[in-house]
Amino acid sequence: MDNVFATISSIIHNRRSTKPVTMNGKKIPDEQVHALLELADWAPTHGFTEPWRFVVYANPANFCHQHAELYRQSVTADNFDNGTYNKLYTQGDKASHVIIAVMKRGNLPKIPAMEEIEAVACAVQNILLGATAIGMASFWSTGGMIMKQPMRDFLNLEEEDHMIGVIYLGYADTQPNGNRIIPLAEKIKWIG
Repeated sequence: MDNVFATISSIIHNRRSTKPVTMNGKKIPDEQVHALLELADWAPTHGFTEPWRFVVYANPANFCHQHAELYRQSVTADNFDNGTYNKLYTQGDKASHVIIAVMKRGNLPKIPAMEEIEAVACAVQNILLGATAIGMASFWSTGGMIMKQPMRDFLNLEEEDHMIGVIYLGYADTQPNGNRIIPLAEKIKWIG
């Protein structure tokens, strides 16, 4: 196989989700984060709608504190869990940057919303693969309040817009192992 394929294959095989609490706190230069966003901008897009939108926090604590407060404000006192609040509040303490990924619905209603969501997921994958290529750790999260209405309100999303997730970027001293549970042969049906 040629070198370009081998390089891309290696990056894909070595991409791992690294939880933000296992990152080491080392800062990423903003220019490198911007370069990852440039990769995201080259995701496939039907009808050139380019539905990806990103909110970047160079200080993850700012996002995490707001995330925790959204949780506090959205649950009753009886359902409030201090452990959940603290986890959300400190989740990004060792991350370098947080990127919120949103699908901004385009003005071509003939394009199904699912295709727009998939385009943004491709943009996120471009970020994750680019991060792997330059030795960064990354984690794509949809937990906590991320997929809930209070986060949508916080971000002023329109009715047809969608949260895609939050990406934590940083560096880690160790990398998680990767594996696949279901054999590839069980996921493929070849038709001659």
